[in-house]
Amino acid sequence: MSRVDPVLVGLVANRLHSLLDEQQAALVHTAFSPVVRESLDLACAVFNSAGEMVGQSSGGTPGHINAMATGMRHIVAEYPPEVLADGDVLITNDPWMTSGQINDITIATPVFRGGALVAWFASCCHSPDIGGRILSAAATEVFEEGLRLPILKLRTAEGPNTTLERLIRANVRTPNETMGDIYAQVSANQVGIRSLDRMLDEFGLDGIDEVAAEIMLRSEQALRAALREIPDGTYSASMDSDGFDGDAIHLAVEVTVDGDAVRVDYAGSSPQSPHGVNVVLNYTRAYTSFAIKAALAPEVPHNAGSFRPVEVVAPRGSVLNCVEPAPVASRHLVGHFLPSLLFEALRPAVTGGLPAVSADALWMTVWRGAGIDEPQPFTLTVFGAGGTGARPDKDGLNTTGFPTGVRAAPTEVLETLTPLVQWRRELRPDSGGAGRFRGGLGQSVEVSRHGPHGWTVNANIDRVDFPAVGAESGSAGAPGEFVDASTDRELPRKQLVRLGADSRVRLRFPGGGGYGHPEARPVDRVLDDVVNGYVSIDAARELYGVEIEYTGDPDALVRPPGSYRVRSSTPRR
Repeated sequence: MSRVDPVLVGLVANRLHSLLDEQQAALVHTAFSPVVRESLDLACAVFNSAGEMVGQSSGGTPGHINAMATGMRHIVAEYPPEVLADGDVLITNDPWMTSGQINDITIATPVFRGGALVAWFASCCHSPDIGGRILSAAATEVFEEGLRLPILKLRTAEGPNTTLERLIRANVRTPNETMGDIYAQVSANQVGIRSLDRMLDEFGLDGIDEVAAEIMLRSEQALRAALREIPDGTYSASMDSDGFDGDAIHLAVEVTVDGDAVRVDYAGSSPQSPHGVNVVLNYTRAYTSFAIKAALAPEVPHNAGSFRPVEVVAPRGSVLNCVEPAPVASRHLVGHFLPSLLFEALRPAVTGGLPAVSADALWMTVWRGAGIDEPQPFTLTVFGAGGTGARPDKDGLNTTGFPTGVRAAPTEVLETLTPLVQWRRELRPDSGGAGRFRGGLGQSVEVSRHGPHGWTVNANIDRVDFPAVGAESGSAGAPGEFVDASTDRELPRKQLVRLGADSRVRLRFPGGGGYGHPEARPVDRVLDDVVNGYVSIDAARELYGVEIEYTGDPDALVRPPGSYRVRSSTPRR
């Protein structure tokens, strides 16, 4: 059988990318919750008839897109073509089948053409609420974490499964937003299907399987070529996360490169936790495959082909391969550490180096007001990010969600939807690790609420006990903080905190690690950091060896660059 016309492969690959972005745009613009509409905690993808991922939209978190890609095999196995019909739409949030968390809902729609199944469109979104405990790590079994949906038919050609919709509505705190986002996912899949039909008509194709096979093969070959550039051998690293209630989680990895393949083994990592920081193997594979591609071949198109050279192993019953009914709601607080862990292991082998350790775990706070006298009960999920690790030739990025890519919703949106007030949301000076290239800064946020009612918060956060370390003699970033702003009393993490009507909460996000010795940073770069408020005068002197003087009005709010001067500095390295 001759290979598919390479020109056709390129045309179809680009069109698929375009229509997937169209699918994502439809999802974002029709979603009900700010989790999807503002923060883009989602993924969209197209699959061949066998459920292998052919492409993804430009956005999307690795934990959603990669876990959905490997998880589609469960959906295809549960519903083979002979039990499907045009108009069917499937739904699941089973953690062990898709992205490892009850709140993440996957909607998959088969595509039929001439009566034959030719493709799938799917999306995965973080639901604003799925019942059970408000999202935290406090549960001791997955059954406490919310409504768990096996793979079910949400719709058929005859219409919606109204019984299932009523069941979902009855079990969540945000029925309109939760179901509204599900409807948006269904609609967005249909947008993708219509565009795919037009493309197939235009190119005279019956399906995408042959072209998809070539697209995936090209990605596989490109990643294998990148692996051959890495010296064969085993590379190892370890790091710790805060875990739950003082019980830290240890992560260990050995990366074995053998020609054009790589084996990633997490033996030596902590056993699964009795609390909800456990990671299913699907999610472990998701962030592992992302990290390998990001480190070695970030330009390679992302699809099932780029997974094939990467074998991922974690001991059954470990924190990275937990078994039912382990609690998993805050699995991202461990899973998000894997790219930095793998970068630490591979740094000696990668020409040009890899970034220092980042803040890693996305900070997720869930705010709830539902007292008996609350005029408009609310449940709001808010995301925020610390700084990324400095790169071998650039500073780290400030308040950037790596490895997730999830965005923070604007203050105006949060304050419009709820009685919450953000008194402060600003960059956190001196939080980026010192280095020739400085780590990205975290941020400081202070939150209170209007009204005379009590409220609660669950702060699903990390890197309070274990800050992001630097690389190549760079310094660690600042650790995070979660405190009562009026007393500076540390508040419990990853569990429900009850607040009085006049309470104010302060969150100080961690910074990324620095890269290279701080005294190798050019003096003018240190001066720029001081002028911009990224580094204090004291830190410039103590960490970078640069004595800077402010010569302007001490009461001035605006301090132009000309009001600072360098008095002295240690010799640069």
